[in-house]
Amino acid sequence: MSTLKIVLRRKPNKDGSFPLCLRVTKDRKTSFIHLGYSLQESEWDAQAQRVKRSHPNSVRLNNFLAKKLTEATDTALELESHKKYTTSKAVVQKINPKVSNSFMAQAKIHLSNLEKTKNFNRWTNESSLFKNFKKFLPGGDIGFEGITSTLLKQFAAHLKFTGNNVSETHIMNHMVVIRLVYNQAIDAGLVDEKFYPFGRRKFKVKFPETTKIGLTASEVKTLEDANFADPRLHHSRNLFLFSFYFAGMRISDVFRLRWSDFKDGRLYYVMGKNGKAGSLKVPAKATAIMEQYSRPNPKHDLVFPDIEGVEDYNDEWEVKKKIKSSNRRLNERLDSVRAGIKLTKKLDPHIARHTFGNISGDKISLKTLKQLYRHFHLSTTANYQQNFTHDEMDNALDAVLEEVAVALAA
Repeated sequence: MSTLKIVLRRKPNKDGSFPLCLRVTKDRKTSFIHLGYSLQESEWDAQAQRVKRSHPNSVRLNNFLAKKLTEATDTALELESHKKYTTSKAVVQKINPKVSNSFMAQAKIHLSNLEKTKNFNRWTNESSLFKNFKKFLPGGDIGFEGITSTLLKQFAAHLKFTGNNVSETHIMNHMVVIRLVYNQAIDAGLVDEKFYPFGRRKFKVKFPETTKIGLTASEVKTLEDANFADPRLHHSRNLFLFSFYFAGMRISDVFRLRWSDFKDGRLYYVMGKNGKAGSLKVPAKATAIMEQYSRPNPKHDLVFPDIEGVEDYNDEWEVKKKIKSSNRRLNERLDSVRAGIKLTKKLDPHIARHTFGNISGDKISLKTLKQLYRHFHLSTTANYQQNFTHDEMDNALDAVLEEVAVALAA
């Protein structure tokens, strides 16, 4: 059960007075609500939790404090009667409406946390998604109880019919971040779980299945043999192939590679997405590409020059920002590479991994592929690789059609 008490905070204001606060204690953890008034220490009776009569407005202030304490106690009891477990912070947020319980206020807190943890990619992507939701909402904001499954369906329809070729995946990405912030609000005690608009018989977040298509071995050979007069296209082709040679290494990891990551003919690196470490043999074709970038005193010891423009390599926010802009340019130039070799398939950095998966097919065990892809779970590898293993279904179709051919010939 929460304990509530009116106290003077020990940190004084600039004028030497101390702020009056409502202290909430739960499971030995304490939070405070500032009540908007300050007193001199001599004007406060800590034991009685009252303003001393020597203060000119003692009667009015004591009535105010008594009312606040009663209201806060009632609110805390109501919250704890509906939830098996709660925190002092949740009680404070329930008591004090100034800790805004609107969706956009909580989204702002979420984005601030992403910024503090230097998660630039998520901050950029989710900021855009929240902006779209804000534009949709009348007045630009809404309380959590107002976010219903009906509203979410209306928002999905709005995105689909007012956007420019908005995909179902992009729509679901919006719903994922709305759901994320809603769950955070529930954990903070800002909204009751009974209003949750997601799940069974409500709004279901379901991503459509996607088709993953990689290049064939002959298409890779065409890409390797192509000559590009434009050095930017030559470099973009190199990055794609380098990623492919290392089982479709993520392009963000390719950008980050340092010369010191290569030792005794092996590459040692930690995958940026999941923090999984590993080592791979350096193929001769990868070595040939690296030799093209050999230069004295490379900035930050980087193999490739794409993110050398970052001054402070320890500033993770700036590094990720540079990676994002470099990746955008690479995508644009790979489209020109694709046109240059008359390739009809899509060509972007992620296709390098699809290409490795397509060529490996069922020739490599799932256990080995799991290590190459840096997956944590074998099921992830199996689900991914099934996009490129078609022999069983192809043989089944051939068997039926051959039976028909035999019957027709008889």
